[in-house]
Amino acid sequence: MSMSDEKIPYKIYLEENELPKQWYNVRADMKKKPAPLLNPATGKPCTLEDLSRVFCEELAKQELDEDTPYIDIPKEIQDFYKMFRPSPLVRAYFLEKKLGTPAKIYYKFEGNNTSGSHKLNSAIAQAYYAKKQGLKGVTTETGAGQWGTALSMACSYFDLDCNVYMVKVSFEQKPFRREVMRTYGAKVTPSPSTTTEVGRKILEEFPGTGGSLGCAISEAVEAATTKEGYRYVLGSVLAQVLLHQSIIGLEAKAAMDKYNIKPDIIIGCAGGGSNLGGLISPFMGEKLRGEADYRFIAVEPASCPSLTRGTYAYDFCDTGKVCPLQKMYTLGSGFMPSPNHAGGLRYHGMSATLSELYDQGLMEATSVEQTAVFAAAEMFARVEGILPAPESSHAIRVAIDEALKCKETGEEKTILFGLTGTGYFDMYAYGAYNDGKMSDYIPTDEEIAKSIANLPKIEG
Repeated sequence: MSMSDEKIPYKIYLEENELPKQWYNVRADMKKKPAPLLNPATGKPCTLEDLSRVFCEELAKQELDEDTPYIDIPKEIQDFYKMFRPSPLVRAYFLEKKLGTPAKIYYKFEGNNTSGSHKLNSAIAQAYYAKKQGLKGVTTETGAGQWGTALSMACSYFDLDCNVYMVKVSFEQKPFRREVMRTYGAKVTPSPSTTTEVGRKILEEFPGTGGSLGCAISEAVEAATTKEGYRYVLGSVLAQVLLHQSIIGLEAKAAMDKYNIKPDIIIGCAGGGSNLGGLISPFMGEKLRGEADYRFIAVEPASCPSLTRGTYAYDFCDTGKVCPLQKMYTLGSGFMPSPNHAGGLRYHGMSATLSELYDQGLMEATSVEQTAVFAAAEMFARVEGILPAPESSHAIRVAIDEALKCKETGEEKTILFGLTGTGYFDMYAYGAYNDGKMSDYIPTDEEIAKSIANLPKIEG
């Protein structure tokens, strides 16, 4: 450890008066903006009226706002954040020592709240706006269960009904996550289900399916739009969610600036894009404005590789084709990923904002197989003392790989990655890995091509 390193704590916390009071909207600094959401009925850009039928009105406004760089965080949300924020920026000294690397590794840990993940950052914001609008409740989907858990907590805080459609394979693999949601008052339904018209159609087309986030989204939207006093809320993908999650990157950057630390490489797991987008936003803003340069790496599962093997085109955000169309890197809304253990990354597409940044060459993407991911998770748990979520472990895998490259070259790069949450409800997955029963399924080119062939025919 060098003298300069000795001045840097293992954990860097901001003071309460240093906490961000505004979210950052990275779209404001993008010269080429993400393509607009399209109304599937008209093929024209969605209006505030269109989106307000599905989302809370204030959230619909945030979704459409691509020009305001900073948006005030309401006082009620700031107060709630103080329950679990600031989250620590941690120097992974023990991991560095284990790897024998000259690289300096930091991680922003978002698992120090009851929901166990970063999802609470946006859940409390969306519940706040729903309550402010006078709604009775909200509906949503969840993959691994972190988003559903966070939303059930937020809805309990604001006394709102919470109806969660949970991807069936996760519903079966993660009963304890399901029970946390129910403890906070949520109604949890495995998706696809027979409780909605779109769910019944999906089951007819894919009998026995373990479901996907696209399926669960379709059911949640149908439930919201057919019940008076309800709206749909989403835990990832949308611009409004990346906006709320920018609290992660804003805190991380403030903590690093406090000790004159500048990351060379910033890494995040990528499913729909919420945590990655939140972590990189303020750093990406600097890159877009020409103030600094960083290398950004999105890490996705090899079983659901939307950025690395998908097509950049307009597609439905859901399997049932009831949501708006979004231009994104996609595997096709009908793509059914294998039942891998990173449930939160089993989405066929990627955030429009991140897709556009990737298409412009401003960030990289890579995919990793789940046995390699769990090997990294196990190493991290043994030396850093935190059992990471399978989703987060994708970022850990690539952070380790980049640190080992530094070992080979002798470069002293600084690496920052997002540790989105803990894996204590994911022991079924860890058990499968420890028993040697985990496999690596990678979709064939033919499977992806078949799904891509069904993309809607839209120019742009």
